Amino acid sequence: MATTAIDLQAYCRRIGYKGRLSAEPDTVKALVVQHTHAISFENLNPFLGWPVDISLAAVERKLVHGGRGGYCYEQNTLFRAVLESLGIAVIGLAARVLWQRPAGTTPAQSHMMLRAEIEGIPYLVDVGFGIQTPTWPLRLDTEKPQTTPHGRYRKLQQGGEYWVEVEISGEWKPIYSFDLQQQSAGDYKMFNWYCSTHPDSHFTTDLIATRPTTGGRYTLRNNNLIFYPHSGPKRESALASVDELREVLLQTFDINLPDTPETERDLEKVFTSGK
Repeated sequence: MATTAIDLQAYCRRIGYKGRLSAEPDTVKALVVQHTHAISFENLNPFLGWPVDISLAAVERKLVHGGRGGYCYEQNTLFRAVLESLGIAVIGLAARVLWQRPAGTTPAQSHMMLRAEIEGIPYLVDVGFGIQTPTWPLRLDTEKPQTTPHGRYRKLQQGGEYWVEVEISGEWKPIYSFDLQQQSAGDYKMFNWYCSTHPDSHFTTDLIATRPTTGGRYTLRNNNLIFYPHSGPKRESALASVDELREVLLQTFDINLPDTPETERDLEKVFTSGK
């Protein structure tokens, strides 16, 4: 699945990246950090019933020029184009999300991430997994724990299956499983259709936004805002109105929404859905 070119300079301005652009591991690490800090994971479109177009042109308009974030199909479609613009070979993968699911369950594939070949080494690159998004690329050629700016991760392998786990309070927790089967644009179109429209998809029933910072991670689920610092207890607060919600979306997550009566009405869903 080839992508087309994007405005790489506009992308760098959007994420605040001023470093060298090269097909080197340190460059990709820096881009992943800047991308995840600047472009929040968020599902406002499916939650509010707005369409989710995952074509590269639409994703670039929304995430680079439109002051919005997005979820995995948008985030990783954009970052794939960035990597390919640097001359890095990339294929798209799909994962079964295991995060906070009972052990032994086998959910359908629903998450997009990338396999990138950087200086001959295979890396897992994922800028769109929400609260546990790795903020550095993860090497696929080792099972040793890998330290990122926001925690330690490891990749385990058994046969043709891989698992990615994150260390939480000294325990390893699975976040997803996957294989190396390349996915097509049609595969992602179907995954995206389900995630953005099906009533059983949590993206249509709960408002979710996450953003890492140098000090920790912010997460918003409906009207519940939590900050998880790198050390110490979490800080939690409940938003009481659409005005508070709009302010948090803009100031904490850098999400710009249309200032229209229709948007105000749609955001009321957060407070009237009983979540």
